Amino acid sequence: MKVEQISVFLENRAGRLAEVTKVLSENNINIRALSLADTSDFGILRLIVTNNEKAKEALKANGFTVGRTNVVAAEVGDHPGGLHTILEMLNAGEVNVEYMYAFVTQSGQNAILIFRFDRTDQAIEVLKKNHVRILSGDELYSL
Repeated sequence: MKVEQISVFLENRAGRLAEVTKVLSENNINIRALSLADTSDFGILRLIVTNNEKAKEALKANGFTVGRTNVVAAEVGDHPGGLHTILEMLNAGEVNVEYMYAFVTQSGQNAILIFRFDRTDQAIEVLKKNHVRILSGDELYSL
């Protein structure tokens, strides 16, 4: 199962991130997870939101460059070694993690890992074979 993530390209200047969150807020779009990476000139804001289409339209209408990417959301136990176990599975399956970010819904229970892989379908097979729960978009958006 793949989840759609939107990516917003931002100039690296004060207030630009707040402009994104203002647009989302005004359109009643909730952010479920995010990651922000930057260089000296620009940043890439990766978002999992409750309404992708509405978010893309609203952001584009406000002058933002928006892309979309399929990612995988996997559930892992929130304990020491949880991430390592997943990464070992993927390594054994010869799957490369291009990037990832995570969030915890309630400490001490499970964390949700958002992955971008070089071979997404193969990664999903490896995770399922190892009984890792993969969340659908609807499950993730509703958390």
